Amino acid sequence: MKLKREEYAQRRASFMAQMEPNSIAVLPAALPKIRNRDADYAYRQDSDFYYLSGFAEPESVVVLIPGREEGEYILFCRDRDPAKEVWDGYRAGPEGACSEFGVDDAFTIDKLDDILSGLMDGRERLYFTLGHNESFDHRIMSGIKTLRAKARTGAAPPSEIVDCDHLLHEMRLFKSPSEMAVMKRAAEISALAHVRAMEKCRPGMMEYQLEAEFFHDFMRQGSRHPAYTTIVGGGENGCILHYVENDDVLKDGDLVLIDAGCELDHYAADITRTFPVNGRFSPEQKAIYQLVLDAQLAALSKVTLSNHWNEPHEAVIEVVINGLHELGILSGDLSKLIEADAHAPFYMHRAGHWLGMDVHDVGNYKIDGQWRSFEPGMVLTIEPGIYIAKDNMDVDEKWRGIGIRIEDDILVTKDGYEVLTAQAPKTIEEIESLMAKAAASH
Repeated sequence: MKLKREEYAQRRASFMAQMEPNSIAVLPAALPKIRNRDADYAYRQDSDFYYLSGFAEPESVVVLIPGREEGEYILFCRDRDPAKEVWDGYRAGPEGACSEFGVDDAFTIDKLDDILSGLMDGRERLYFTLGHNESFDHRIMSGIKTLRAKARTGAAPPSEIVDCDHLLHEMRLFKSPSEMAVMKRAAEISALAHVRAMEKCRPGMMEYQLEAEFFHDFMRQGSRHPAYTTIVGGGENGCILHYVENDDVLKDGDLVLIDAGCELDHYAADITRTFPVNGRFSPEQKAIYQLVLDAQLAALSKVTLSNHWNEPHEAVIEVVINGLHELGILSGDLSKLIEADAHAPFYMHRAGHWLGMDVHDVGNYKIDGQWRSFEPGMVLTIEPGIYIAKDNMDVDEKWRGIGIRIEDDILVTKDGYEVLTAQAPKTIEEIESLMAKAAASH
């Protein structure tokens, strides 16, 4: 499931329309990363680069020059090389970049330094994000120095460097109908994988065996990669927010917290579900689980166009503190507990984040120092949790080692919101019923 060429062309046109006159934008591809010795990690293109190009190859550079007569969209990329393609796969080459990706003018990457300085010559502003790629920063600075050295011949380097992020990341925050369709499919694939995990889970399994069920289902349904490192935390491991070892035994009577989502055409899904390894919640697990679910539902009710980003988080805190107080885990005056952030030892993260091409996606949360309001096309997660550490001696022993998070992907609409991940069960009754049916069928 891929976006069409026209989508990328529209993005480039929108981006260039926001650039100042007589300017140039330069965006390098992501660098390959070595896993060990001569083996690389699977290559994943830089999100900003891919957002404007749809071009997934490394050793590439996008250059945009609004109003350039020879073509506004220029791409530097690897040349075709039959010998290397035998080993590493097909390359588009400059010709393929033009015919397959809508590039106006393409050159081989080895010509970048010579040609780029000429393209920058006479441009007043350079749109380029410093600090993301140190080696490419040096190449840009070298090109500017080369132009400065030729000042007596009339060469004029850009006098101002403008960060691309401000324009690009605001664009990326609002999803087009095509992006929404990809994200909905990614969410569906991921939700069904969580269903599979609930059906397959049994006491005595290893955490990584449950993790394998996600990889199987992601790929079976068309996604080659998870969007982030999968978390499968059984028992007290669920109290570790970014637990990724996934090498422990899933024990009878414990919960398992799974934070897993797939990536589809560079768009992420992000779901967390927590369920009992044996299919039945204990009374204590049930009480904490229902509290987290109530907090999530309270947060969801705040996702409306009249509200701002922080209101779901504020709703979660209120419900969590009230609930922990009712269960006797917190004691004292409620207003003072809220003022003292009494939730912090049990709920130490925020209620969500933007979601898109990056799992923790780009986009400002505040504008001019104020929380921004929700607008149609934004996608976010809502993910409250409660984590009661095994060694928390301030809490009755029956509560210790319970870690629960419930996370869904939410599309803001003109009428409120849509839960993209609704196919993953999350009520106590739904989870227990699903797991009981799966156990009966084995």
